[in-house]
Amino acid sequence: MNANYLQTPITYLKGVGPNRAETLQGELGIHTYQDLLNLFPNRYLDKTKYYKVAELQRNSSEVQLIGKIVNIKTIEQKKGKRLVATFLDDTGKMELVWFRGQKWIRENLKLNIPYVIFGKCNWYNGVFSMPHPEMELLEDHKKGLKVFMQPIYPSTEKLSNRGITNRVVSKLIQQLFIETKAEFSETLSDALLHELRLMNKSDALLNIHFPKSQELLAKAQFRLKFEELFYIQMQLLIKKMLHKQKIKGFNFDQVGELFNEFYEEHLPFELTGAQKRVIKEIRSDLGSNAQMNRLLQGDVGSGKTIVAVMTMLLAIDNGYQACLMAPTEILANQHYNGIKELLDKVGVSCALLTGSVKKGARKIIHEQLENGELHILIGTHALLEDKVQYKNLGLAIVDEQHRFGVAQRSKLWHKNEYPPHILVMTATPIPRTLAMSLYGDLDISVIDELPPGRKPIKTVHRFDSNRLKVFGFIKDEIKKGRQIYVVYPLIQESEALDYKDLMDGYESIARDFPLPDYQISIVHGKMKPADKDYEMERFVRGETQIMVATTVIEVGVNVPNASVMIIESAERFGLSQLHQLRGRVGRGADQSFCILMTSHKLSAEAKTRLETMVRTNDGFEIAEVDLRLRGPGDIMGTQQSGVLNLKIADIVKDNDILKTARYHAIQLLKQDPGIEKPENMVVRYAYSQLVKYKNIWNYIS
Repeated sequence: MNANYLQTPITYLKGVGPNRAETLQGELGIHTYQDLLNLFPNRYLDKTKYYKVAELQRNSSEVQLIGKIVNIKTIEQKKGKRLVATFLDDTGKMELVWFRGQKWIRENLKLNIPYVIFGKCNWYNGVFSMPHPEMELLEDHKKGLKVFMQPIYPSTEKLSNRGITNRVVSKLIQQLFIETKAEFSETLSDALLHELRLMNKSDALLNIHFPKSQELLAKAQFRLKFEELFYIQMQLLIKKMLHKQKIKGFNFDQVGELFNEFYEEHLPFELTGAQKRVIKEIRSDLGSNAQMNRLLQGDVGSGKTIVAVMTMLLAIDNGYQACLMAPTEILANQHYNGIKELLDKVGVSCALLTGSVKKGARKIIHEQLENGELHILIGTHALLEDKVQYKNLGLAIVDEQHRFGVAQRSKLWHKNEYPPHILVMTATPIPRTLAMSLYGDLDISVIDELPPGRKPIKTVHRFDSNRLKVFGFIKDEIKKGRQIYVVYPLIQESEALDYKDLMDGYESIARDFPLPDYQISIVHGKMKPADKDYEMERFVRGETQIMVATTVIEVGVNVPNASVMIIESAERFGLSQLHQLRGRVGRGADQSFCILMTSHKLSAEAKTRLETMVRTNDGFEIAEVDLRLRGPGDIMGTQQSGVLNLKIADIVKDNDILKTARYHAIQLLKQDPGIEKPENMVVRYAYSQLVKYKNIWNYIS
């Protein structure tokens, strides 16, 4: 079947018409034959078996029977009436019941003629009954396109209200198969079909909508999932290839004095193997004449900043400027203080630009940036303002990039004739599966070992009934001169409740840790920003020993002396939040602890989250569990949910298919980068159609 034919507007399909077309477009996004064909069922009802009345079980499952209706009566009830029919087969009798549409049903039911009925059975007053059964005359049932496993399609309230039931959708798809003679053009090469023993495209579509058996359904699902993931990977890989060919970058071919002097004389600690490997990967990008587009992942405390500093030195050694953009002022300040301290030693000039920098100071920064006196600019979104012009920006580093939109990032690109090299850093471990799909067009580097001397944080789970013991432990830590975080969950919907929890907690801590022996800071959402900063500063300077907070303490805030993180009502936090919070401690050389406090009432999912936290400190393992529990949409945060607008595959459950698809996409492009070989023409055509009709979801970044 010609692929263009599938672009026919859905209005032209027999049985649709303008009104139905409008509803299908609005509710399910179905505009063309192709869209309807790709509306895959959510689940299936098994109609491969016909039950007898005597075999029915009291388990309310959906069953199919053959029998006759022998009488019909209307029964008055408290509200309105119900219609009841007696249904017989050769083993016994049951009742069929209708509460709505009785007049029409009564007029159309035929007595003593075999029907096939399907529905849920209830056991009531010693008799089985089936409310609102699906019914079909046995002779019609024998003639119809045999549907053994009945597909259940996605639906909405509006569709049901407008009479577009599951049965109607199924009939429309049957009509589509009749019009197209169930022949659809193949989209995968013979080599792939043969090597992976895949079902052909027409059979796969037939068996996804009208499977004859569980086995054929499984084969059809595998084939279609593979195809979907294969073309997404093709798109990401081609985008990456084109990026490297088309977007020329500045060539940093020298490793110069600044880099070498810093590396040999001023490195505060020996680099880990992982850091060395990542710097090597970055160096080869920077010397390749193409623009670097690299994602650097590393858990909290793994030493991403030092990698960023060395990358900046490479830019400066080659005569370029660098900038580092952070999502918040606190983080930008912290980066600035840390980096300035390191680079003052080699005479590199740094400046900080955030919303609170005064006008006079801004003016000086702008001038120094344009005349090239300033080597490095660190700041927040303020770096993107039109007034900020560089002499020659060669490197842009973006920290925690999921907080910046695409539009904001592209502003950095347009600050000079060539786009700068881009290094994106994140401490949010993105599961490898998701990274393959979301950032398949970025090169990915991972720092997967902690610097020496860092002790892994010990995590324990304690119930509220152990609170006195926990308080005793805190007192011992404070005696050793350490500081403590106590964090309460913040759930917007119940702000009053959260505030009360926090205040109750604060009071009980203040009772057990009285002045003047102990000083406590408190930070919550209702405070003015200036008051929050004041309390944070006191804690950072070590003037208070305990920090009680609801607002999740800013990512990246560095208090090496804080060695205990207590998370109250830990069951109310997500895994990635728990992991981020735990990363606030363990920044000094002392043993640090994370204590998860909960009540005894825990859901199965909460137990899994807590067990995972206690078992491992590995951010990637935690991210994988999180992905299994929550699904991909949630993990990327709301602004990117719906990113993976997949028709049939599921990034989490179909992890193995995703890996297979990516492997085969890489192999194909290796052997045939332009997709020009005769045996790959099918793939080339299918790919061009997907791009043309925007059926490949253009992911991210």
